[in-house]
Amino acid sequence: MSAAKRSILAFVESKREELTAIAEELYRHPETGLMEFKASALLAEILGKNGFVVERGIAGLETAFRASIGTAGPSIAILAEMDALPEMGHACGHNIIAAAAVGAALALRHVLPQDAARIIVLGTPAEELGIGKVELVRKGALDDVDFAMMVHPSSKRQVVKMYLGLARVRFTFLGRPAHAAAYPDEGINALDAVIQTFNGINALRQQLRQNVRVHGIITEGGVAPNIIPERGGCYFYVRADDLEEVEEVKKRVIACAQGAALASGCRLLVDEDERVLAPLRINRAFSALYSSQLSYLDLQESTAPADKNKGSSDIGNVSQVVPTIHPHVPIGDGLHIHSEDFARATVSEKGKEAVLEGARAMALTATELIASTEWQQKIIKEFKSG
Repeated sequence: MSAAKRSILAFVESKREELTAIAEELYRHPETGLMEFKASALLAEILGKNGFVVERGIAGLETAFRASIGTAGPSIAILAEMDALPEMGHACGHNIIAAAAVGAALALRHVLPQDAARIIVLGTPAEELGIGKVELVRKGALDDVDFAMMVHPSSKRQVVKMYLGLARVRFTFLGRPAHAAAYPDEGINALDAVIQTFNGINALRQQLRQNVRVHGIITEGGVAPNIIPERGGCYFYVRADDLEEVEEVKKRVIACAQGAALASGCRLLVDEDERVLAPLRINRAFSALYSSQLSYLDLQESTAPADKNKGSSDIGNVSQVVPTIHPHVPIGDGLHIHSEDFARATVSEKGKEAVLEGARAMALTATELIASTEWQQKIIKEFKSG
């Protein structure tokens, strides 16, 4: 085992320039969800040239791919996110995620015999839209996977980080236009319904649990001040620690919109996105195995609480069907995701080190997992009992 681990470290170091170049290339050419054509092609091409069998356009998603190698043993999926944010580029660091995933896969290809394990890289598009991994799960892309892993850049090195479930709902209000000064009594104001929806939700927040988040935007509110808006629209996210709470709060949010429609005289259209993001299901045993690799690398974990500053991700859906870890690798102190500073940090020296750390730690974790039926059984037992 120690020889294999040393070989992994040497291999990743030898690929330093190639792996960090992946992160830089994605940073220079950011592509938003479902439009990651260059990123997907780049990752698939690199893996294909290194002996992986590549399937493109899986799960009905043109930019999703599956690259696999190995003939027997446990099946380990390494997930490669690759989409960017509109206008802000890789302000969530998916360029680092993709580069680290490729690095870990290539290192495992280098050290493992063909019959030791099946290594799968899943190119997962549209994480920011909450689509990619949801569709991969629904279409069976993880049915033959035993374990799944990925890393995410952050300001801290954390192995366990909790995520909220998330549901999305859009409201469209249909009123009646009229001249706002000459014939106001003839109009039905759809923007009033939108504003009343926000007011109702703001009042609702007083009766919600501390772990619940409801936030939204106005998507449509009229065309001119002298025309009573005929259409109004708003879009909300509902988040909570468990899906039952998500569903219950979503019903109450819809009730706020229904009340606003009744009060304003508008007709209401409700569009509930069926692609609900599940909370991340923590596997302590799997996390402990990853932590032991950090100790081997002499890297110190943050003591920050796992339940602080929680967001949502479609990795939660993966964790519901297969044991999954989602550790964070550090790219700079005091950085917050979805900011321009964070995007720039992904290609800084610390960002480059994060790529290599993620590649090393995931490859080491996978190697030890493959070699130890005891670890496999422990992780699976916890997953089945949870």
